[in-house]
Amino acid sequence: MSPLTLDWIRQQGEIFSESIAREYYLSGSGQKPTADLQGIYARHAEVIGSDALGLTLDAFRSEPRDSEEWRQVRRLLDWLADAQSARELAPLEEREIAWEGEAVVRLEDDRRIQFQQVAIEIGNSTDQRERHAIEAARNRLVSAELAPIRLEHFQREHDIVKALDLAPDYNAAFELLSGISLGELRAQCEQFLKDTQALWDDLMPEFTRRVLGIDPATATRADALALFRARDFDRYFSPDAMEREISRQVREMGVDPRANGRIVFDTGDRPGKRSRAFCSAVRVPDEVYLVLRPHGCQTDWNTFMHELGHSLHFAYMRPDLPFEYRWLGDNSITEGYAMLFDHLMQDPGWLARYTELSGGAVQAFLRSAGFEELQFLRRYCAKLVYEIELHGANANWSALPDLYVERLTGATNFRYDPSDAFVDVDPRYYAARYLRAWQLQALITETLVERYDADWWRNPRAGPWIVASLFGEGQRELAQEQAQRVAGKSLSFDPLVRAIERLVS
Repeated sequence: MSPLTLDWIRQQGEIFSESIAREYYLSGSGQKPTADLQGIYARHAEVIGSDALGLTLDAFRSEPRDSEEWRQVRRLLDWLADAQSARELAPLEEREIAWEGEAVVRLEDDRRIQFQQVAIEIGNSTDQRERHAIEAARNRLVSAELAPIRLEHFQREHDIVKALDLAPDYNAAFELLSGISLGELRAQCEQFLKDTQALWDDLMPEFTRRVLGIDPATATRADALALFRARDFDRYFSPDAMEREISRQVREMGVDPRANGRIVFDTGDRPGKRSRAFCSAVRVPDEVYLVLRPHGCQTDWNTFMHELGHSLHFAYMRPDLPFEYRWLGDNSITEGYAMLFDHLMQDPGWLARYTELSGGAVQAFLRSAGFEELQFLRRYCAKLVYEIELHGANANWSALPDLYVERLTGATNFRYDPSDAFVDVDPRYYAARYLRAWQLQALITETLVERYDADWWRNPRAGPWIVASLFGEGQRELAQEQAQRVAGKSLSFDPLVRAIERLVS
């Protein structure tokens, strides 16, 4: 039995986190058929056990509020509370990973598509009937096999969190540990949906008819995948030029895009590779993987930019930061940096310099990007409102599928399916992290423009400032704290609404 101290928890916690991250990277990149999570949890049972949680909870309650030690301990407590759930739910997690790697969608015409390939197939299809046929087969499979796994996951997770006795219910526990007010963010989301309703009612039918040639009343989530695939712009975003041009931009900004070898680009196709791109920080800041399974042209450029923002953040963190600030904390921060980079594809100067877009094509692409931005924001606002109900103390599990369809379809006008009510949910309120990240990146962008002009993205002084003032600080701050430090403003959707209106005008 090791002497249980906070420093020991930090040291062993980093070793455990590296093991878990490597396992997720290998399985998610298709290099392993599934993940051996239970074995890792068993080997590190002491550091994520109840005694470690109890010690950390005592420290959290005894340290002066808002002191540096209290900030660190709060992040440790958040991580350990999550680890309690993750350890007990590891068998379900392994089942889900294995299922996603092996599942095959069978269409009525006897065609078979790997589950991981479905989103790519739908997005690349130009035939609405084919999209809907693939979607219907996928939904039948999800409803029968994946949705029950996810439902069991949420039900058991709620029971585990309740047993920790940190707060009266799941939502209160999340707010206590994260520092995020769900009520305040929900109110902002509901106001955003109201404020942008008229604009959405104008844009959605226009783009659906013009780009897809379909009746908006028949549009489903599958049609949204095809719509935002934006095939008309493919010729301007060469797959061969993607890594070269984006790396050139980062170097012009004064930053090494591979961080002296600490970042590895894993961007080729591979059987079993997840369709959803991800950044895997296996050893922070020394070993970071950017993983992308190609979908096609501009979609890949946007995704690569997003994951590059994450990768640069993790690879340029100060190595002397404590475990809590390198591995833990408010992921709204790292998502904000990811969006800082992917939003460069809404900058006309950036597009003209690094892509083959020119003339009227630039404005057409920007208008399409503004429409897509609005859709994603409305979708995530609706997701958050729905997930607050899902995680609420009085959740009616049987009623949630209908509520999911009502919220998501109502916000986007694309018809959603009840089979996704427990599948289209990111872990531990990650939708809240994304929404705050959107708000944060808008303020960071304004600050960079003020400091380094509109083309800050090629100013060799901007990159070093970003590394020192943003990336290097890890995730010590909450998003609202960084917003005040960097921009002197509070998080809100207002700058995003202004940006969207400029793009679509």
